Amino acid sequence: MKVVFLHGLGQTSKDWQTVTEYTLQSDVDCPELFSLTEGDFTYSGILSGLEKLYEQETEPFILCGLSLGGVLALDYVIRHKDKVFSLVLIGTQYKIPTLLIDFQNLIFRIMPSKSFDSMGLSKSNTIKLAHSMRSLDFSNRLCEIACPVTIICGEKDNANMRASKQLNVLLPQSKLHIIPDVGHEINKFAPEAISSAINSL
Repeated sequence: MKVVFLHGLGQTSKDWQTVTEYTLQSDVDCPELFSLTEGDFTYSGILSGLEKLYEQETEPFILCGLSLGGVLALDYVIRHKDKVFSLVLIGTQYKIPTLLIDFQNLIFRIMPSKSFDSMGLSKSNTIKLAHSMRSLDFSNRLCEIACPVTIICGEKDNANMRASKQLNVLLPQSKLHIIPDVGHEINKFAPEAISSAINSL
């Protein structure tokens, strides 16, 4: 079965490399999300590109996303229930905290442009993307998700722990895994925890 990995903001597809090495499934896909936008560097632009990328898929696949990738995964499964066999959400918000986005954008604005070189997205486009996510809220549509859901959060990921626990309550078919001694970027610092969860599906 195909496994699709969606990276977070500030990451690229390369950040899934170690996870895929531990994953038993041989059919894995790690799209570069910011190359899917066709010049529209907004959340809706990325989502549209993601939908086009997998519109020809006929067999359900496992969809795994971290942070921004997790938000996209949530949105995707709500829109395309028949395409997703199982969902894996890592450090994911289901209702974007406006204050957090605004604070993040404030930090982005004072960071030098060269700091964004490794992100695959320019400083201005990063700010534009983050701003376009301010109103996202899937609270009323979580009940539409019928597939199994695995929720993963790092023990030190304070920004996403509450949302992860709430998701676990709101999605009765979900399982929550708290990974000890690690923060937000679990795909970098505890990749085996992700691959182990996927291998058990």
